[in-house]
Amino acid sequence: MMWNKDELEGKGKKIKGAVKDKAGEITGNRELETEGKAERAEGHVQEQGGRIRRKTGEAIEDVGKAISGKK
Repeated sequence: MMWNKDELEGKGKKIKGAVKDKAGEITGNRELETEGKAERAEGHVQEQGGRIRRKTGEAIEDVGKAISGKK
């Protein structure tokens, strides 16, 4: 499995968002906490979109191999 750019960037945003969320929670900074939650959600969507694109590409490759008789 080879992750694509969107999967990696999305995962990074999720981590960064989680850190902001927790920091905001610990310090009582609601704005930072909300920003972190939003960034985490955005990262999740980006990561899932990348995963769907990768899986679709893999499926197309598999079909092409099956049609050509290659494994």
